[in-house]
Amino acid sequence: MTTSRSTPPRGGTAGAARGRSAAREPRPAYQCDACGHQPPKWVGRCPECGEWGAVVESTVTGPTVSGRVVSSRMPTEPARPIATISAAPARAVPTGVSELDRVLGGGLVPGAVVLLAGEPGVGKSTLLLDVAQHWAVGAGSPSLVVSGEESVSQVRLRAERMGTLHEQLYLAAESDLASVLGHLDAVKPGLLVLDSVQTISTTGTEGVPGGVTQVRAVTAALVSVAKERGIATVLVGHVTKDGQVAGPRVLEHLVDVVLHFEGDKHSSLRLVRGVKNRFGAADEVGCFEMHEGGISSLADPSGLFLTRYAEPVPGTCVTVAMEGRRALVTEVQALIGATVAGSPRRTVSGLDSARLAMVLAVLQRRTERLTLHDREVFAATVGGIRVVEPAADLAVALAVASGGLNLAIAPHLVAIGEVGLTGEVRRVGAVPRRLAEAARLGFKVALVPTGCGPASTGAGPEHMRVTEVTDVRSALHHAARASAE
Repeated sequence: MTTSRSTPPRGGTAGAARGRSAAREPRPAYQCDACGHQPPKWVGRCPECGEWGAVVESTVTGPTVSGRVVSSRMPTEPARPIATISAAPARAVPTGVSELDRVLGGGLVPGAVVLLAGEPGVGKSTLLLDVAQHWAVGAGSPSLVVSGEESVSQVRLRAERMGTLHEQLYLAAESDLASVLGHLDAVKPGLLVLDSVQTISTTGTEGVPGGVTQVRAVTAALVSVAKERGIATVLVGHVTKDGQVAGPRVLEHLVDVVLHFEGDKHSSLRLVRGVKNRFGAADEVGCFEMHEGGISSLADPSGLFLTRYAEPVPGTCVTVAMEGRRALVTEVQALIGATVAGSPRRTVSGLDSARLAMVLAVLQRRTERLTLHDREVFAATVGGIRVVEPAADLAVALAVASGGLNLAIAPHLVAIGEVGLTGEVRRVGAVPRRLAEAARLGFKVALVPTGCGPASTGAGPEHMRVTEVTDVRSALHHAARASAE
């Protein structure tokens, strides 16, 4: 007897496959909480950033649009000619902190979101508490400081020490995004300071607080609220070991302004450097000084980087460094140690060690009287400032030569220029601005590269003799002549 085999209806197999695909569970995926990398399977160490234990499981449901054509709809607000749009809502409101306003381009724009990143303990919370107090006093609207790392009592103690108590300054300690939004509804501030964005989490998003997913979701929500309500928002961000902003790179793209707060814990100098600014220049630098009473702006910080001597001292030379658009007169010091066997030490503080090694090699090769290959060399800047631009090469060379030959350089002389491997002095930028700052502080002699003096540019500071030098040897000759006068 022949058994007939039942044949499935046409399309049954494909229909069953489609049914199984539709009912398929969301596939597991893995994502690094430190950098956002998505490896194909779980690994103990992220192959992108190298963090151990940062890869966690997340659920991916697939794309929401599967090749369908998205139909158009009526926009909520029609497009208008650009000439009919008012720019008044985007005018900056001064914060009352002059150096921060300088970096921001005049102040905080209502609805703008600013990301301030810096190392722990550098003074971010202190600076922003001062900003919040000035806003409460002068802006006509309340300011709200939300701390996810400290209690309100701890913030109150700092405010008492700084003298920043004001009835329009509100404090809250929260770590949940919904609670932060509730405080915004209750206070209706004009300025929100969130310290820090890595400590805030939301229950509707997977991941741990501070992870990539959480930081992205929290920042996107705060940006949306800030734009909708016109609240100037400052987010405090952590930094990695390399000094970069912690979290996903999309965080820097979401905000309007990115600022870096820099400074050495052992120095009172602090710098706020603009990295991104949609409302002004992105290369401005603000200078601050930390003290027991808090933090204060330094409108003229050049005096911090100079040492006044009763008599000229060998091993020193003054240059003018550019921090953004600001010219800072800076002193470079060098100490030449005794002759040692083997490899002598080359120690720097505030300078680039690679450029110092190059300058030493040029002095050894291009001058006759200096022998440096077997002697220890120590070089540093004054006041905690870090100078890594090539324009300081000539001052470093003169300071080393002055210390090696035990000949003091005239205290009223500044040296500006990049030193090449053949000993030539190359041109650098912003020389007129550097010379004007040096002349304002009373310097009378300047050594600059060829083509940068008044004879070439057609203008120069009054009461200052500017000499163009072609190489290190001629710079040493002119420096010695200026010292003998």
